[in-house]
Amino acid sequence: MFNYLEPPNAYYEFERIYSAEQWQKKQNWISDYLREYQPDIIGFQEVFSPESLKELVTAQGYHYFEVVDQPEIIDDFIYKRPVVAIASRYPIVDTQAVKPNIELAVTLGLSEDFSFSRKILRATIDIPHMGHCDCYVVHFKSKRSMIELDEKNNNWSPEKTIIESLKANVAGGWGSTIKRGSEATLLMIDMIERRETTGHPMVLMGDFNNTLADGVLSHLLTNTLRFVSGIDRDAYLAKYCLNDSWDLFQAARSNEGNGVTENYDVDEADTANLEAIQKIAQTRTPTHYFGAGSSVLDYILLSCEFDASYHDSLYQVSAYDTYDRHLINPIFDRDGESTDHGIVLVTFTLRS
Repeated sequence: MFNYLEPPNAYYEFERIYSAEQWQKKQNWISDYLREYQPDIIGFQEVFSPESLKELVTAQGYHYFEVVDQPEIIDDFIYKRPVVAIASRYPIVDTQAVKPNIELAVTLGLSEDFSFSRKILRATIDIPHMGHCDCYVVHFKSKRSMIELDEKNNNWSPEKTIIESLKANVAGGWGSTIKRGSEATLLMIDMIERRETTGHPMVLMGDFNNTLADGVLSHLLTNTLRFVSGIDRDAYLAKYCLNDSWDLFQAARSNEGNGVTENYDVDEADTANLEAIQKIAQTRTPTHYFGAGSSVLDYILLSCEFDASYHDSLYQVSAYDTYDRHLINPIFDRDGESTDHGIVLVTFTLRS
């Protein structure tokens, strides 16, 4: 949401207040997206004004809205520590803040007062044809250094300032990485235990502040265990694992293409068309741009009920979209108060 805070309140610093025009533009941008894409369930990050957001989404047909925390007010009107939220067209039957397993945290070398940098929301939603599904909304620890230097109140030389900044960046950046990876680990353990108890399908969505490929969060996609047979893996392990919705979409498209070639005679033109179809969406669209670089930081992870290759799946991923017009081709009057991330949207189709 990129600092969703209703004026005249300020986010982080006293001068950061939206004007009436800016706030209306932000409201309009969100409403326009919801009207155009019509998601049934949507997770939000960086929410400072939950009541305002609830009013906005209710007007768009989302009659179920929940948060599990409130932002921190550091002055009469200055806010920090925004929260996550979820809105749904389907009934939300239960909402909880995920609590870390402190005993496990200590075992992992973390402190006894470990907490998530932003409370993780779990909403149990009654989804058609599926029943109760646990939807998690996260905003993991950012990559910003945990150590901040007060360069104004010292008499350092230019070289000393560089040295101290480098040390703070190296140590503070690693501290944030440890925090982010630990949050993901403790969440995953809670999800597995919850799954064992309830059997509910799982959806994990949000801003991970990290790619899933570099190792820090890759354990969220663990799907193999040493010395476990293929039979046991398919019978038991798959039930407790998460899948990247992008991978499920690509697999479904591939299977769809294979099905066409297996069941129909195709001429040369048809083959060319099929190859063109199979090349669509082969490159994943980034969700965040910084300088000349880009990366995927926002994800939707799914349990096996959404995996078309799983024998008991109910849905399959039929579409995957990253809305990024405001990032790559912004128009100020339309996108001036939007968000700094792309929006990931996944469509499910009921399997016959």
